[in-house]
Formats: sequence, structure tokens, C-alpha cells
Amino acid sequence: MPPASLVSRSSSSPDDRGWLSLGPAARLVGVDPDTLRRWADDGRVEAWTTPGGHRRFARRALERMATTRAAARRPLRSLGATPERLSRAYRRSYGASDRAAATPPALDDTERDAYRRDGRLLVEALVAHLDADPADNAARVRTEARAALLVDDLAERLAAGGTSLTDSVGRFVAARRPFLAELAAIGRRRALDPARLATLYEDASGLLDRLLLRLIATHQAHAE
Repeated sequence: MPPASLVSRSSSSPDDRGWLSLGPAARLVGVDPDTLRRWADDGRVEAWTTPGGHRRFARRALERMATTRAAARRPLRSLGATPERLSRAYRRSYGASDRAAATPPALDDTERDAYRRDGRLLVEALVAHLDADPADNAARVRTEARAALLVDDLAERLAAGGTSLTDSVGRFVAARRPFLAELAAIGRRRALDPARLATLYEDASGLLDRLLLRLIATHQAHAE
């Protein structure tokens, strides 16, 4: 969590060269620019505004924040958010409801196993993406690309099997709920820092939103 001593401020110009614009500042801390902007608005990070309305952030304060965040950051796996656990949470969610499993009806055992395997692989890709260092853009791109390929394959098979776009989207949306719920539950059980939990939840939600758009586009491209 950003140090409580940091405050937001405005001035006509900085008094030294130790200031960063929004993009570089967000990369230094390892958060989305919108998140850093909100922190500045809340007075949690030192900033000033240029006459043109652009924000500038104190480099030294950001470096301290980045150090604090790195020390507090623990991989999801070490917190208990393993692909196996998240997959079990997904199965429990469907087992406790009256809805059918998140696979098309009338599948043979081989096809059903393939859907379940791909579901586990997708969860693994999601966890790997969330565990990637925010400053390691290559790792985040790589893990998101792996998840996107799995979603492409799923969308193609759903379209080829005659599952409508509406039903396909419904299955995906239903599958994301237990994933996000289990992330939040693990954060509460482990007394995760609220800022860390909020960042994880935002990252996971954003990735799942992008994957949903991918599923829609791929399904439409392959629907007969």
C-alpha cells in the first residue's frame, strides 16, 4: 500500500528534475495509469499539475512505493490461489446450482475431458498472468496470449458445435464468477493488503473482459 506520508499537491512548476509524467510513473510503480491517477486524487501519492493540466509525480516517492509494494507482493500460488484450487471452486459453483455444466450438451467422454482440460489450462494462464511482475511486460503479454489462444479454440469449438453466441457468452460469464469470487475469498483469508487485493481483482477483471471480447469475435468469425 502506498505510504501514508505521501500527499497530493499542485504547483506551477517542479523545483528539480526528479519528476515523471503519468505513463513512466505508473510503469515504475507497476500499476495501471488510471490507478495511479486515482491515488493522486486521493492524496496517496505526491503529484503536481502543469499549467497545461498534465500530472507529474515525484520519482523518489514512487521508488519508495515500488520498494514497499515489491516487499509485500507474494505470488498467488503461495497464497493458495493455485490452478487446482480455483478449478475446484469452479466445479463447486456449478455443482451447487441447478445449471448444467459449462460444456455443450450431448458430448462424449473425450470431448468433455477436452473441455475440462482446456478449462484447467485457462485457469493456469490466468494465474500466471496475475503473478507476472507488472514491470515485466513481455511476461504479461506472453501469458495473456496463451489465454487468448485457449479462448479462440473454445469459441471455435462452440461455434462448430452449434452453440449460439448468447449461450457461449453465458457460459463464459458464468465461469468467471467463481474465479473472481475465489480470488477475493483467498485475499480475505490471507488478510491481503486491500490495495494489493484491489489491484489483483482489477487485473483479473480486465483480462477476463478482454478474453470475453475475444470469444465473441472468434465465435462470430466461425459461426455457420
